[in-house]
Amino acid sequence: MSLKLMYITNDTDIALMAEANGVDRIFVDMEYIGKSDRQGGMNTVQNQHTVDDVKRLRKVLTASQLMVRCNPIHEKTEAYCSSEEEIDSIIDAGADIIMLPYFNTVGEVKSFLNFVKGRVKTLLLFETPESVEVIDDILALDGIDEVFIGLNDLSLGYGKKFMFELLADGTVESLCLKFRLKGLPYGFGGIASLGKGLLHAERVIAEHYRLGSTCAILSRSFCVDFLNKARSEFFENFSLELKRVRDYEAFCLAQNNAFFAHNTEQVGFAISEIVKAMR
Repeated sequence: MSLKLMYITNDTDIALMAEANGVDRIFVDMEYIGKSDRQGGMNTVQNQHTVDDVKRLRKVLTASQLMVRCNPIHEKTEAYCSSEEEIDSIIDAGADIIMLPYFNTVGEVKSFLNFVKGRVKTLLLFETPESVEVIDDILALDGIDEVFIGLNDLSLGYGKKFMFELLADGTVESLCLKFRLKGLPYGFGGIASLGKGLLHAERVIAEHYRLGSTCAILSRSFCVDFLNKARSEFFENFSLELKRVRDYEAFCLAQNNAFFAHNTEQVGFAISEIVKAMR
């Protein structure tokens, strides 16, 4: 079974193109509270999508699911509404799935699940060391539909230089085992175009298959070389690159344990070299 692929955009034309090419989830990213403080200086995208974006995309999508990342659990202030109000507005706008980011405690997850009230699917984004420390208590809660490992922030929390170090040091594998034992679908990280990324996408995709992952984000670097070109050229290359990813997934499905063991070894070596170059 192929990975559920997610693509972050609030552009209806790009969303429809991605949907037509088989992207499973269009990802609206409303998270902004505290994000610039903790990711300042990192080469990461900080979107500030809105409920209006959710409404616009809901009107045009017919096959892809509409997933929305809300803000971390927060109280109402003069600058923004409360989490409960935000979640209600996202659901009313037509989201299929809501992702909760950057939580630390069981209480925050309980609040999120209580606010959602089973009206849409829920996806927890584990991206803090504090959440990992209480992961067993969190996973015991009712109402969790899926889980995801946020490598950017989690690697920051653990003081790593490169987010995929968590793939090499066993952190991702140990978390995936916990998710699998709970019977929850899970995923991690992002996928670049094949042959691209500091850690090539082929290596990452094979690790998804080895670890039983069910979903991944098409990363910022996916088709980035064509993003600022004519729409027709970007759309054509997006289609070609996505087909290459799907073809490589089909290749992985046909491989044996020896292939995955060798890939894991190569992942460890590549990450070690990347980290050395960062020093």
